[in-house]
Amino acid sequence: MARHYRIQRDDGGQDAITGQVFASYDEAHVVLERYYADLCCSDDRLYYSIEEESAASPRR
Repeated sequence: MARHYRIQRDDGGQDAITGQVFASYDEAHVVLERYYADLCCSDDRLYYSIEEESAASPRR
């Protein structure tokens, strides 16, 4: 069974980043690295985590 990873916002919100599904953890991590690099030291940035999506979990 193939694993898929989804980026989740820690506040539970949805945006363009959270709508993506990745074939590997590393692919999702690259997207987050780019996001955080663009913001540098901003206090307004959102926080994200990478979650493995199980076959039983519903898509949001």
